[in-house]
Amino acid sequence: MRRADEVNDLVALLIEHAEPSAGTREQITAVAERVALGCLGDNHLWQDMHFASRAELSAMMGHWFPSLVAKNHADMKWKKFLYKQLCEREELFICKAPSCAVCVDRPLCFGPEEA
Repeated sequence: MRRADEVNDLVALLIEHAEPSAGTREQITAVAERVALGCLGDNHLWQDMHFASRAELSAMMGHWFPSLVAKNHADMKWKKFLYKQLCEREELFICKAPSCAVCVDRPLCFGPEEA
């Protein structure tokens, strides 16, 4: 897989924020892998994972990865949020403005989604 490092980084991020009581280690890893692979798709993550809505994806994230949900206090779209977390780990700040509130890409990250 050409993007294996990307998937591995996403899985590691998700597992780091997993709720231990949500399931077994194998279940947590399987869910993390499914989310990471879903991030490779071209649509919104909820669509690429075949959820009916973003709310369903958010509920699943809240069950398995509640500390990530807590960090996403501005309700950024999940795929963008996860990649932003990876960038911040590497101290890569891709926003062109000093904060998201004034970034020209803000509508792309925080705008409403079409169902």
